[in-house]
Amino acid sequence: MGNSKFFWKSVLFGAIAGGALSLLNRETRHAVMNDCKKTAKNISYIVKHPDEVVDQLRQVSNKVRATVEEVSEDVSYITEKVAELREVTPQVAGMVKDTKETFNKNGQS
Repeated sequence: MGNSKFFWKSVLFGAIAGGALSLLNRETRHAVMNDCKKTAKNISYIVKHPDEVVDQLRQVSNKVRATVEEVSEDVSYITEKVAELREVTPQVAGMVKDTKETFNKNGQS
């Protein structure tokens, strides 16, 4: 158990050290600062306008639900058509075989 804690502490310290080293690069620092500012603005907007965010989530949820229902209906339709094809195919094969035999008999006469 003690080794597990040591491992995760080492992973955490390694990540911190890697992050700190990557911030030595000016472009990386600016990118991180810009991303943090954008994230802070987004969080601030969400805190100030929770009803809008909830409405947006509901709209997205409804769109996803409608899409899933459409796909489900399409899959059901395709499944139905495949079943019909399975029933019709042996009948068509029998008709083709009968027609071939008829032509062969008429051709031999």
